[in-house]
Amino acid sequence: MGLTPVFVSLKKAQEKLALQNRQEKDAALSGAAAAIDRNRRAILAANAADVARARSGGMTEALVDRLMLNGPRIDSILSGIETILGLEDPIGRVRGGWKTPNGLFIEQITVPMGVAAIIYESRPNVSADAFSLAYKAGCAILLRGSSAALESNRALTAAIKEGLEAAGGISGAVALADSGSRDEVDEILNARGYVDVVLPRGGRELIRRVVENARIPVIETGEGNCHIYVDETAEAETAAAIVENAKVQKPGACNAVETLLVHRKILSALMPVLGKRIAGQAELRCDPPAKAAAEGIPALVLKDAVEEDWDTEYLDYILGVKTVDSLDQAIDHINRHGTGHSEAILTNNHRAAEEFCRRVDAACVYVNASTRFTDGGEFGFGAELGISTQKFHARGPMGLEALTTIKYHIHGTGHIRNLS
Repeated sequence: MGLTPVFVSLKKAQEKLALQNRQEKDAALSGAAAAIDRNRRAILAANAADVARARSGGMTEALVDRLMLNGPRIDSILSGIETILGLEDPIGRVRGGWKTPNGLFIEQITVPMGVAAIIYESRPNVSADAFSLAYKAGCAILLRGSSAALESNRALTAAIKEGLEAAGGISGAVALADSGSRDEVDEILNARGYVDVVLPRGGRELIRRVVENARIPVIETGEGNCHIYVDETAEAETAAAIVENAKVQKPGACNAVETLLVHRKILSALMPVLGKRIAGQAELRCDPPAKAAAEGIPALVLKDAVEEDWDTEYLDYILGVKTVDSLDQAIDHINRHGTGHSEAILTNNHRAAEEFCRRVDAACVYVNASTRFTDGGEFGFGAELGISTQKFHARGPMGLEALTTIKYHIHGTGHIRNLS
Protein backbone atom coordinates (compact mmCIF):
# COMPACT_ATOMS: atom_id res chain seq x y z
CA MET A 1 0.00 0.00 0.00
CA GLY A 2 2.87 2.38 0.82
CA LEU A 3 2.12 6.06 0.37
CA THR A 4 -1.01 5.66 -1.75
CA PRO A 5 -3.43 6.50 1.11
CA VAL A 6 -1.34 9.60 1.83
CA PHE A 7 -1.50 10.66 -1.82
CA VAL A 8 -5.28 10.21 -1.86
CA SER A 9 -5.70 12.20 1.35
CA LEU A 10 -3.52 15.05 0.07
CA LYS A 11 -5.46 15.22 -3.19
CA LYS A 12 -8.79 15.49 -1.36
CA ALA A 13 -7.39 18.11 1.01
CA GLN A 14 -6.05 20.16 -1.88
CA GLU A 15 -9.45 20.24 -3.57
CA LYS A 16 -10.84 21.86 -0.41
CA LEU A 17 -7.87 24.17 0.05
CA ALA A 18 -8.17 25.46 -3.52
CA LEU A 19 -11.58 26.92 -2.62
CA GLN A 20 -10.36 28.89 0.39
CA ASN A 21 -9.87 32.64 0.26
CA ARG A 22 -6.90 34.59 1.54
CA GLN A 23 -8.44 35.28 4.96
CA GLU A 24 -9.07 31.59 5.58
CA LYS A 25 -5.59 30.55 4.47
CA ASP A 26 -3.89 33.29 6.47
CA ALA A 27 -5.83 32.36 9.62
CA ALA A 28 -4.68 28.77 9.23
CA LEU A 29 -1.05 29.83 8.69
CA SER A 30 -1.22 32.03 11.79
CA GLY A 31 -2.44 29.01 13.74
CA ALA A 32 0.44 26.91 12.45
CA ALA A 33 2.96 29.60 13.41
CA ALA A 34 1.49 29.85 16.91
CA ALA A 35 1.74 26.07 17.33
CA ILE A 36 5.39 26.03 16.24
CA ASP A 37 6.07 28.74 18.81
CA ARG A 38 4.21 26.81 21.54
CA ASN A 39 6.08 23.61 20.74
CA ARG A 40 9.59 25.09 20.64
CA ARG A 41 10.87 22.89 23.44
CA ALA A 42 9.70 19.65 21.79
CA ILE A 43 11.01 20.73 18.38
CA LEU A 44 14.44 21.69 19.75
CA ALA A 45 14.66 18.47 21.76
CA ALA A 46 13.90 16.42 18.64
CA ASN A 47 16.48 18.41 16.70
CA ALA A 48 19.10 17.89 19.42
CA ALA A 49 18.61 14.13 19.04
CA ASP A 50 19.12 14.42 15.26
CA VAL A 51 22.25 16.55 15.71
CA ALA A 52 23.75 14.15 18.26
CA ARG A 53 23.14 11.20 15.95
CA ALA A 54 24.65 13.09 12.99
CA ARG A 55 27.80 13.98 14.91
CA SER A 56 28.25 10.44 16.18
CA GLY A 57 27.98 9.29 12.58
CA GLY A 58 30.81 11.57 11.47
CA MET A 59 28.86 14.36 9.73
CA THR A 60 31.03 17.43 9.11
CA GLU A 61 30.33 20.50 11.22
CA ALA A 62 29.37 22.51 8.14
CA LEU A 63 26.61 19.97 7.39
CA VAL A 64 25.67 19.72 11.07
CA ASP A 65 25.08 23.47 10.93
CA ARG A 66 22.55 22.94 8.13
CA LEU A 67 20.75 20.40 10.30
CA MET A 68 20.73 22.40 13.52
CA LEU A 69 17.81 24.39 14.91
CA ASN A 70 18.03 26.86 17.79
CA GLY A 71 15.98 29.71 19.19
CA PRO A 72 16.97 32.29 16.56
CA ARG A 73 16.33 29.78 13.76
CA ILE A 74 12.85 29.07 15.11
CA ASP A 75 12.36 32.84 15.23
CA SER A 76 13.44 32.99 11.58
CA ILE A 77 10.87 30.33 10.63
CA LEU A 78 8.15 32.34 12.36
CA SER A 79 9.34 35.57 10.75
CA GLY A 80 9.15 33.87 7.35
CA ILE A 81 5.55 32.82 7.95
CA GLU A 82 4.73 36.37 9.06
CA THR A 83 6.16 37.69 5.78
CA ILE A 84 4.12 35.16 3.79
CA LEU A 85 0.99 36.31 5.63
CA GLY A 86 1.66 39.82 4.37
CA LEU A 87 1.98 38.75 0.73
CA GLU A 88 -0.94 38.99 -1.67
CA ASP A 89 -2.80 35.78 -2.44
CA PRO A 90 -1.27 34.51 -5.70
CA ILE A 91 -4.43 32.64 -6.65
CA GLY A 92 -7.24 34.07 -8.76
CA ARG A 93 -5.21 36.84 -10.35
CA VAL A 94 -6.20 37.83 -13.87
CA ARG A 95 -2.88 37.85 -15.70
CA GLY A 96 -4.42 38.88 -18.98
CA GLY A 97 -7.70 39.25 -20.81
CA TRP A 98 -8.61 39.86 -24.43
CA LYS A 99 -11.41 39.55 -26.95
CA THR A 100 -10.92 37.57 -30.15
CA PRO A 101 -12.24 38.81 -33.51
CA ASN A 102 -15.22 36.42 -33.25
CA GLY A 103 -16.28 37.89 -29.88
CA LEU A 104 -14.95 35.28 -27.43
CA PHE A 105 -13.56 36.81 -24.23
CA ILE A 106 -10.49 34.97 -22.88
CA GLU A 107 -8.97 35.44 -19.42
CA GLN A 108 -5.75 33.96 -18.08
CA ILE A 109 -6.17 33.15 -14.36
CA THR A 110 -3.64 31.93 -11.77
CA VAL A 111 -4.57 28.68 -10.01
CA PRO A 112 -2.77 26.31 -7.60
CA MET A 113 -0.34 23.78 -9.04
CA GLY A 114 -2.16 21.07 -7.05
CA VAL A 115 -0.36 18.51 -4.89
CA ALA A 116 3.37 19.14 -4.51
CA ALA A 117 6.09 16.95 -3.04
CA ILE A 118 9.46 18.18 -1.84
CA ILE A 119 12.39 15.81 -1.27
CA TYR A 120 15.17 17.45 0.71
CA GLU A 121 18.29 16.85 2.78
CA SER A 122 18.95 18.09 6.33
CA ARG A 123 17.59 21.62 6.87
CA PRO A 124 14.44 20.90 8.93
CA ASN A 125 13.38 24.53 8.46
CA VAL A 126 12.45 23.48 4.91
CA SER A 127 9.50 21.58 6.39
CA ALA A 128 7.94 24.78 7.72
CA ASP A 129 9.01 26.94 4.77
CA ALA A 130 7.68 24.60 2.10
CA PHE A 131 4.41 24.01 3.96
CA SER A 132 3.80 27.75 4.43
CA LEU A 133 4.37 28.64 0.79
CA ALA A 134 2.34 25.69 -0.45
CA TYR A 135 -0.63 26.42 1.81
CA LYS A 136 -0.76 30.09 0.81
CA ALA A 137 -0.59 29.02 -2.84
CA GLY A 138 -3.50 26.62 -2.33
CA CYS A 139 -1.35 23.50 -2.70
CA ALA A 140 -1.22 20.42 -0.52
CA ILE A 141 2.32 19.23 0.11
CA LEU A 142 4.11 16.00 0.92
CA LEU A 143 7.33 16.53 2.86
CA ARG A 144 10.08 13.96 2.47
CA GLY A 145 13.15 15.00 4.42
CA SER A 146 16.32 13.04 4.98
CA SER A 147 16.74 10.45 7.72
CA ALA A 148 19.26 12.81 9.36
CA ALA A 149 16.45 15.24 10.24
CA LEU A 150 13.68 12.71 10.83
CA GLU A 151 12.87 13.58 14.45
CA SER A 152 13.00 17.31 13.75
CA ASN A 153 10.65 16.97 10.79
CA ARG A 154 8.23 14.84 12.78
CA ALA A 155 8.06 17.44 15.55
CA LEU A 156 7.63 20.33 13.14
CA THR A 157 4.93 18.57 11.11
CA ALA A 158 3.04 17.58 14.26
CA ALA A 159 3.08 21.21 15.43
CA ILE A 160 1.91 22.46 12.03
CA LYS A 161 -0.99 20.01 11.97
CA GLU A 162 -1.93 20.90 15.53
CA GLY A 163 -1.99 24.59 14.62
CA LEU A 164 -4.04 24.05 11.47
CA GLU A 165 -6.67 22.09 13.37
CA ALA A 166 -6.87 24.70 16.14
CA ALA A 167 -7.31 27.50 13.59
CA GLY A 168 -9.92 25.72 11.49
CA GLY A 169 -7.51 25.03 8.64
CA ILE A 170 -7.11 21.90 6.54
CA SER A 171 -4.61 19.74 8.41
CA GLY A 172 -4.69 17.10 5.69
CA ALA A 173 -3.01 19.53 3.30
CA VAL A 174 0.40 18.63 4.76
CA ALA A 175 1.91 15.19 5.29
CA LEU A 176 5.34 13.83 6.15
CA ALA A 177 6.77 10.69 4.57
CA ASP A 178 8.61 9.47 7.63
CA SER A 179 9.24 5.75 7.31
CA GLY A 180 12.89 6.49 6.54
CA SER A 181 12.80 4.02 3.66
CA ARG A 182 14.38 5.00 0.34
CA ASP A 183 11.41 3.30 -1.33
CA GLU A 184 9.37 6.39 -0.42
CA VAL A 185 11.31 8.43 -2.95
CA ASP A 186 10.56 5.96 -5.74
CA GLU A 187 6.87 5.98 -4.81
CA ILE A 188 6.76 9.77 -4.99
CA LEU A 189 8.56 9.88 -8.32
CA ASN A 190 6.03 7.47 -9.79
CA ALA A 191 2.89 9.04 -8.28
CA ARG A 192 1.23 10.00 -11.58
CA GLY A 193 -2.30 11.18 -11.02
CA TYR A 194 -1.60 12.00 -7.37
CA VAL A 195 1.40 14.35 -7.24
CA ASP A 196 1.47 17.25 -9.70
CA VAL A 197 5.05 18.40 -9.17
CA VAL A 198 8.12 17.28 -7.23
CA LEU A 199 10.96 19.51 -6.07
CA PRO A 200 14.33 17.97 -5.13
CA ARG A 201 16.40 20.10 -2.77
CA GLY A 202 19.83 18.82 -1.85
CA GLY A 203 23.09 17.58 -3.29
CA ARG A 204 24.01 16.45 -6.77
CA GLU A 205 23.13 12.78 -6.27
CA LEU A 206 19.65 13.49 -4.91
CA ILE A 207 18.84 15.91 -7.72
CA ARG A 208 20.17 13.52 -10.36
CA ARG A 209 18.15 10.64 -8.95
CA VAL A 210 14.94 12.67 -9.04
CA VAL A 211 15.50 14.12 -12.51
CA GLU A 212 16.47 10.78 -14.06
CA ASN A 213 13.72 8.69 -12.46
CA ALA A 214 10.68 10.94 -12.08
CA ARG A 215 7.54 10.13 -14.06
CA ILE A 216 5.94 13.32 -12.78
CA PRO A 217 6.94 16.95 -13.49
CA VAL A 218 10.08 18.20 -11.71
CA ILE A 219 11.11 21.72 -10.80
CA GLU A 220 14.83 21.18 -10.62
CA THR A 221 16.90 22.90 -7.99
CA GLY A 222 20.61 22.81 -8.60
CA GLU A 223 23.79 22.48 -6.65
CA GLY A 224 25.61 25.70 -5.98
CA ASN A 225 29.10 25.80 -7.47
CA CYS A 226 29.17 29.58 -7.03
CA HIS A 227 31.96 31.97 -8.03
CA ILE A 228 33.17 35.44 -7.16
CA TYR A 229 35.37 37.27 -9.67
CA VAL A 230 37.53 40.10 -8.34
CA ASP A 231 38.65 42.33 -11.19
CA GLU A 232 41.66 44.63 -11.24
CA THR A 233 39.67 47.76 -10.23
CA ALA A 234 38.21 46.33 -7.01
CA GLU A 235 39.23 47.61 -3.59
CA ALA A 236 41.11 44.83 -1.80
CA GLU A 237 39.73 45.29 1.73
CA THR A 238 36.11 45.48 0.54
CA ALA A 239 36.56 42.49 -1.75
CA ALA A 240 38.16 40.40 1.01
CA ALA A 241 35.27 41.16 3.39
CA ILE A 242 32.72 40.09 0.77
CA VAL A 243 34.59 36.87 -0.04
CA GLU A 244 34.95 36.04 3.67
CA ASN A 245 31.20 36.46 4.18
CA ALA A 246 30.35 34.40 1.11
CA LYS A 247 32.59 31.52 2.20
CA VAL A 248 32.59 31.19 5.98
CA GLN A 249 29.29 32.62 7.21
CA LYS A 250 27.44 29.41 6.25
CA PRO A 251 29.60 27.15 4.06
CA GLY A 252 26.98 24.38 3.96
CA ALA A 253 24.52 26.62 2.10
CA CYS A 254 24.14 26.29 -1.65
CA ASN A 255 24.75 30.04 -2.06
CA ALA A 256 28.20 29.95 -0.43
CA VAL A 257 31.08 30.78 -2.77
CA GLU A 258 33.20 27.79 -3.81
CA THR A 259 35.67 29.33 -6.28
CA LEU A 260 37.35 32.73 -6.21
CA LEU A 261 38.61 34.07 -9.53
CA VAL A 262 41.20 36.84 -9.15
CA HIS A 263 42.53 39.13 -11.87
CA ARG A 264 46.30 38.81 -11.99
CA LYS A 265 46.79 42.58 -11.54
CA ILE A 266 45.09 42.61 -8.10
CA LEU A 267 46.48 39.28 -6.87
CA SER A 268 49.31 40.74 -4.80
CA ALA A 269 47.00 43.27 -3.14
CA LEU A 270 44.07 40.97 -2.46
CA MET A 271 45.57 37.66 -1.36
CA PRO A 272 47.45 38.87 1.76
CA VAL A 273 44.34 40.74 2.97
CA LEU A 274 42.05 37.80 2.26
CA GLY A 275 44.54 35.34 3.73
CA LYS A 276 44.65 37.20 7.05
CA ARG A 277 40.84 37.36 7.18
CA ILE A 278 40.28 33.72 6.37
CA ALA A 279 43.20 32.19 8.30
CA GLY A 280 41.94 29.70 10.85
CA GLN A 281 38.51 29.62 9.22
CA ALA A 282 38.97 27.96 5.83
CA GLU A 283 41.65 26.42 3.67
CA LEU A 284 42.52 27.81 0.25
CA ARG A 285 43.14 25.54 -2.73
CA CYS A 286 45.11 27.74 -5.07
CA ASP A 287 46.75 27.72 -8.47
CA PRO A 288 50.48 28.60 -8.33
CA PRO A 289 50.23 32.41 -8.69
CA ALA A 290 47.50 32.69 -6.03
CA LYS A 291 49.37 30.40 -3.67
CA ALA A 292 52.58 32.41 -4.03
CA ALA A 293 50.69 35.64 -3.29
CA ALA A 294 49.22 34.22 -0.05
CA GLU A 295 52.23 32.40 1.42
CA GLY A 296 53.65 33.31 4.81
CA ILE A 297 50.42 34.16 6.61
CA PRO A 298 50.20 32.47 10.05
CA ALA A 299 47.48 29.81 10.46
CA LEU A 300 46.49 30.03 6.78
CA VAL A 301 46.11 26.57 5.22
CA LEU A 302 47.22 26.58 1.59
CA LYS A 303 46.95 23.62 -0.76
CA ASP A 304 47.57 23.14 -4.46
CA ALA A 305 44.40 23.19 -6.52
CA VAL A 306 43.72 20.36 -8.95
CA GLU A 307 41.41 20.40 -11.95
CA GLU A 308 38.47 18.75 -10.17
CA ASP A 309 38.42 21.56 -7.60
CA TRP A 310 36.84 23.85 -10.20
CA ASP A 311 33.82 21.54 -10.45
CA THR A 312 33.40 20.88 -6.74
CA GLU A 313 30.65 22.17 -4.47
CA TYR A 314 32.56 21.77 -1.22
CA LEU A 315 29.81 22.72 1.23
CA ASP A 316 32.70 23.06 3.65
CA TYR A 317 35.37 25.48 4.84
CA ILE A 318 37.31 25.21 1.58
CA LEU A 319 37.74 27.82 -1.17
CA GLY A 320 39.28 27.28 -4.58
CA VAL A 321 41.33 30.22 -5.91
CA LYS A 322 42.23 30.66 -9.58
CA THR A 323 44.11 33.46 -11.33
CA VAL A 324 42.70 34.92 -14.55
CA ASP A 325 44.01 37.55 -16.95
CA SER A 326 40.76 39.08 -18.15
CA LEU A 327 37.01 39.42 -17.73
CA ASP A 328 36.57 37.08 -20.68
CA GLN A 329 38.60 34.36 -18.94
CA ALA A 330 36.54 34.74 -15.78
CA ILE A 331 33.23 34.54 -17.64
CA ASP A 332 34.39 31.55 -19.68
CA HIS A 333 35.45 29.72 -16.51
CA ILE A 334 32.12 30.42 -14.78
CA ASN A 335 30.01 29.36 -17.74
CA ARG A 336 32.06 26.17 -18.10
CA HIS A 337 32.22 25.14 -14.43
CA GLY A 338 29.28 26.91 -12.80
CA THR A 339 25.92 25.33 -12.05
CA GLY A 340 23.75 28.30 -12.99
CA HIS A 341 23.10 29.27 -9.37
CA SER A 342 24.75 32.49 -8.13
CA GLU A 343 27.76 34.35 -9.53
CA ALA A 344 29.32 37.68 -8.51
CA ILE A 345 31.73 40.30 -9.78
CA LEU A 346 33.54 42.75 -7.50
CA THR A 347 34.57 45.78 -9.52
CA ASN A 348 34.63 49.56 -9.81
CA ASN A 349 34.29 49.32 -13.59
CA HIS A 350 30.68 49.89 -14.62
CA ARG A 351 31.18 48.46 -18.11
CA ALA A 352 32.77 45.30 -16.71
CA ALA A 353 29.82 44.86 -14.36
CA GLU A 354 27.34 45.25 -17.20
CA GLU A 355 29.25 42.80 -19.39
CA PHE A 356 29.43 40.26 -16.56
CA CYS A 357 25.68 40.50 -15.90
CA ARG A 358 24.88 40.19 -19.59
CA ARG A 359 27.07 37.17 -20.35
CA VAL A 360 27.11 35.04 -17.20
CA ASP A 361 24.52 32.26 -17.40
CA ALA A 362 23.07 31.98 -13.88
CA ALA A 363 19.81 32.47 -12.04
CA CYS A 364 21.33 35.22 -9.85
CA VAL A 365 24.16 37.54 -10.85
CA TYR A 366 25.63 39.98 -8.30
CA VAL A 367 27.67 43.15 -8.59
CA ASN A 368 29.69 44.09 -5.49
CA ALA A 369 27.72 41.87 -3.11
CA SER A 370 28.02 38.48 -1.46
CA THR A 371 26.36 35.48 -3.08
CA ARG A 372 24.82 34.68 0.32
CA PHE A 373 21.80 36.83 -0.53
CA THR A 374 20.36 34.20 -2.88
CA ASP A 375 17.61 33.25 -0.49
CA GLY A 376 13.82 33.50 -0.52
CA GLY A 377 13.77 35.37 2.76
CA GLU A 378 16.34 37.91 1.57
CA PHE A 379 14.39 38.39 -1.67
CA GLY A 380 11.23 39.25 0.27
CA PHE A 381 9.42 35.94 -0.31
CA GLY A 382 9.31 35.03 3.40
CA ALA A 383 10.71 31.59 2.63
CA GLU A 384 11.67 29.50 -0.36
CA LEU A 385 11.08 26.09 -1.84
CA GLY A 386 14.65 26.02 -3.11
CA ILE A 387 16.80 27.72 -5.74
CA SER A 388 15.81 26.74 -9.26
CA THR A 389 18.65 26.64 -11.77
CA GLN A 390 16.45 25.62 -14.68
CA LYS A 391 14.94 28.06 -17.17
CA PHE A 392 11.22 27.30 -17.12
CA HIS A 393 8.58 29.27 -15.20
CA ALA A 394 10.57 29.18 -11.95
CA ARG A 395 14.19 30.35 -11.74
CA GLY A 396 16.22 31.46 -8.74
CA PRO A 397 14.67 31.52 -5.25
CA MET A 398 11.20 30.00 -5.53
CA GLY A 399 8.35 31.61 -3.62
CA LEU A 400 4.58 31.53 -4.00
CA GLU A 401 4.55 31.99 -7.77
CA ALA A 402 6.51 28.77 -8.30
CA LEU A 403 3.51 26.76 -7.04
CA THR A 404 0.97 28.41 -9.32
CA THR A 405 -0.02 27.69 -12.86
CA ILE A 406 -2.59 29.19 -15.22
CA LYS A 407 -6.07 28.33 -16.37
CA TYR A 408 -7.91 29.95 -19.27
CA HIS A 409 -11.50 31.08 -18.78
CA ILE A 410 -13.27 31.50 -22.12
CA HIS A 411 -16.62 33.29 -22.24
CA GLY A 412 -18.92 33.09 -25.22
CA THR A 413 -22.49 33.91 -26.19
CA GLY A 414 -23.45 30.69 -27.90
CA HIS A 415 -20.29 30.52 -29.99
CA ILE A 416 -19.69 27.49 -32.21
CA ARG A 417 -16.67 26.90 -34.40
CA ASN A 418 -17.16 26.47 -38.12
CA LEU A 419 -14.68 24.69 -40.36
CA SER A 420 -13.08 27.02 -42.85
